Amino acid sequence: MCGIVGYVGPREVVPVIIEGLRRLEYRGYDSAGIAVGCAGQPLELRRAPGKLRNLEEVIREHPIFPDAKHGCGGTWGVGHTRWATHGRPTEENAHPHRDCTGRIVVVHNGIVENYLDLKRELQAEGHVFVTETDTEIIAHLIEEEIKSAADSGKTMLLEEGVRRSVARLTGAFAISVISADEPDKIVAARNGPPAVIGLGEGEYFVASDVPGILHHTRDLHFLGDGELAVITRDGVHLTDFEGDQLPLKIQRILWDPIQAEKGGYKHFMLKEIFEQPRAVRDTTLGRISLNTGTVFLSEMKISDEEFRDAPRIDIAACGTSWHAALAGKYMIERLARIPVEVDYASEFRYRDPIIDSRSIGMLITQSGETADTLAAQREMLAKGLKTIAICNVVGAMVAREAHGTIYTHAGPEIGVASTKAFSSQLTALFLFALYLAQTRNTITGDESIALVEALTRLPGKIEEVLRTADLACEKLARVYSTARDFLYLGRGIHYPIALEGALKLKEISYIHAEGYPAGEMKHGPNALIDGTLPVVVLATKDGANHGSRLRYEKTLSNIQEVTARSGKVIAIATEGDEQIGDLVDQVIYIPQAPELLLPLLDVVPLQLLAYHIAVRRGCDVDQPRNLAKSVTVE
Repeated sequence: MCGIVGYVGPREVVPVIIEGLRRLEYRGYDSAGIAVGCAGQPLELRRAPGKLRNLEEVIREHPIFPDAKHGCGGTWGVGHTRWATHGRPTEENAHPHRDCTGRIVVVHNGIVENYLDLKRELQAEGHVFVTETDTEIIAHLIEEEIKSAADSGKTMLLEEGVRRSVARLTGAFAISVISADEPDKIVAARNGPPAVIGLGEGEYFVASDVPGILHHTRDLHFLGDGELAVITRDGVHLTDFEGDQLPLKIQRILWDPIQAEKGGYKHFMLKEIFEQPRAVRDTTLGRISLNTGTVFLSEMKISDEEFRDAPRIDIAACGTSWHAALAGKYMIERLARIPVEVDYASEFRYRDPIIDSRSIGMLITQSGETADTLAAQREMLAKGLKTIAICNVVGAMVAREAHGTIYTHAGPEIGVASTKAFSSQLTALFLFALYLAQTRNTITGDESIALVEALTRLPGKIEEVLRTADLACEKLARVYSTARDFLYLGRGIHYPIALEGALKLKEISYIHAEGYPAGEMKHGPNALIDGTLPVVVLATKDGANHGSRLRYEKTLSNIQEVTARSGKVIAIATEGDEQIGDLVDQVIYIPQAPELLLPLLDVVPLQLLAYHIAVRRGCDVDQPRNLAKSVTVE
């Protein structure tokens, strides 16, 4: 996930772009760069690793078009703030990227999955690459298209070069392109990641997200997949990738700046719940092959032999991340056939765990700076383990000290109660489980392909749950917002999701809630059930999995235990399950999916239920009392 800002107009370009990038820095902050054009001159580029302030310092030391007013001129340009996917976060790999001539410049958000094949083809044509990124090949593709036309005695405009180039890209991308040969023009194209065009008075903008340009204009066109925009001082010309003209659909945005950052949602938490399809997609992008089912985890300094020889995986985490770890245990043991031990990070070092130094340690943390998790990591390192971090923040301490990192690419999570970070952690754990299974040869190629295909379909299924469950949960909140207690039940991999659902409700609504293994009801919790107790039961099933069907049947028995004692049952069930509707008070359906991926669908209604109950109770959803986003002290 990266931030893009572009501008064409009468103002000084650099301040406009820098301010826009500052408002989008939440989208990436491991490097930043800017490219500015002035008619009759080469494009000027400035780039820097690290946060945006480093780029500003570079510009101060090396002004762009220094003869212009106020030390920085130009009439059009693009800027970028990066969250690294391909290539280290260095100045060399920072965007914008140039072609061989230096006259075409590209900024890019997304991943080009076939970049290696394209790179080899372009190298055979004489192109020389200077970065580790997939983005650089886009600039070279455009150069090659325009050059081929010129060799045939034809003149090709920049937009046609872009159109022909994006037709050859596989993956997800939002790009903005400028050329020194075509002043006051930006060509933007989208296939996946968001992009928005802003229309001002005699000036025009492009950005990855609304906050980057809303302080300049409120008239916006949200670029759709397969759309290409040519932005000049004369206006915006919109076509599809085939070149057919499309109408602009201008929306007048009335949000204030804070609302814009929330994307129009009432709370950050709700926005982040609805960002989960993108978070899952971004965590997956560039890490799988649909052709072979292979998982690629590039940032691993642990050999295949060490993974094969490891007798156990030891995971430590806190809070929501601990629930993800518990679900990950089921994934890893099921696919890779290796024992997994899951600890609260806050307890790990105090119990003096018995550890084989050949084991692999894993730490799961959104911030990468959680004090207990860092302490657990150092205990693992002291006992001779190599460690892997699952983390959402590039360059965080846990990642710096690990032997391998799986960045979740969920983007900044503002709400204290974690939602999209949890889903992206589950995704990362599933990828790791599949990677380990392939390394240890405990899964066939056909099985891998089927699971990878199912994973790629998951974001669409999460979107489906969001469409149907939001209103259903809002209605349930009207009924149950005055409840004093809740019970959440699940079996197998769904038990950790029951724990997570209970935690979400506790965190933001201040209602007491417990998550329990459904099979343990007879061992105490049945005593709590009366006519006022809502019981949320995860009763989904994977029809192709015998174990899942057995779990489902046992869960139905637990539901009957609750209803026999007058408890109120809210069930999360799989589409097509007509049987369960007769047994419970309310049911929310989710799409079918393989057993190990169902938790990513299970959890969405639980998050929405907690959110709507908290709103009805008048609670501070984004900043619940006594809690902080990152726990950096014990």
